[in-house]
Amino acid sequence: MQTAGPVAVAQPRSDLDYMAYGQPGAPPPVVVADTSGGAISAIRSSFASAPAPMPVGYAAPMPVPVAARHDVSYRLDAGDRLRVVVYGQEGLTNTYAIDAGGSITLPLIGAVPARGRTTAGLAADIAARLRNGYIREPSVAVEIEAYRPFFILGEVTAPGQYPYVPNMTVESAVAIAGGFSPRAKRDMVTITHSEGGAAMRAVVPLGTPLGPGDTVYVGERWF
Repeated sequence: MQTAGPVAVAQPRSDLDYMAYGQPGAPPPVVVADTSGGAISAIRSSFASAPAPMPVGYAAPMPVPVAARHDVSYRLDAGDRLRVVVYGQEGLTNTYAIDAGGSITLPLIGAVPARGRTTAGLAADIAARLRNGYIREPSVAVEIEAYRPFFILGEVTAPGQYPYVPNMTVESAVAIAGGFSPRAKRDMVTITHSEGGAAMRAVVPLGTPLGPGDTVYVGERWF
């Protein structure tokens, strides 16, 4: 994975941007965090039953957009891209990618370790470093702008690395990879999830949620 430094992204203002640049009548924000995703719960519930198939002739309703699942325990790692907002400090508010060493690099304070932290913990650390001789009372917020990719290997049409989207399942990951190959085992797959230096592996059904950085392996059927 390539090391990435601070990257400015031109896009419509998010809620955090309004916090950074001010909003009429709104008080200064406090340290907050917005996160989603995670796969530990998916692994722990890996033996849950797969969703029942729809009856023949059933017309599925149009999908309704669902907000991303929030998980304050989500741990950051290399490849996650973050939006860091320092209220009233336009030069510090930016998009930063966590590099291969597990850090982001900000003006004034330099490299800040991010790997293994929550967004709330990272925001607090950035505020503490800025308070140490740079800004009297910094107010910092961190949100995840894009998650690190997931990997899918084995009996799919196009194995490889793909961008993670919140609320993904194994089934949607297979679809992104072009679907099953003719020899694929189609009812169960193996997910590997790493956290805190330890890898967890489980055989799961297709409806299992997928997390950022997870590896999906689709095996070959024996007949």
